[in-house]
Amino acid sequence: MPLDLVQEAWEKSTTEHVDMAVQCQLSSHDDGEHYGLFSDTGEYGTATWLRWHERTEAELIALPDCPVVATGPDGEACCLFDGHAEHHTWEAALEEVSCSD
Repeated sequence: MPLDLVQEAWEKSTTEHVDMAVQCQLSSHDDGEHYGLFSDTGEYGTATWLRWHERTEAELIALPDCPVVATGPDGEACCLFDGHAEHHTWEAALEEVSCSD
């Protein structure tokens, strides 16, 4: 993660820890945009994400949480952002992705 983004992220973060090893949280893909969860913004329903395209520069963006919840008694919420492509985190294709990564 570039040092200028680390500084910006630290200033915006509601936590004291800045993760410099952010990984894409979307379904496995090689091209297109990548999104890594960075931190909670402190506002309900919003998080800070690191967005990058292949090997281009990254940027920090605040995105609203995905509002979709799994059906059933547990009703697990999706850990991605609103309008993301592909599967929700609770669907079988993304079993390896968790909110705590």
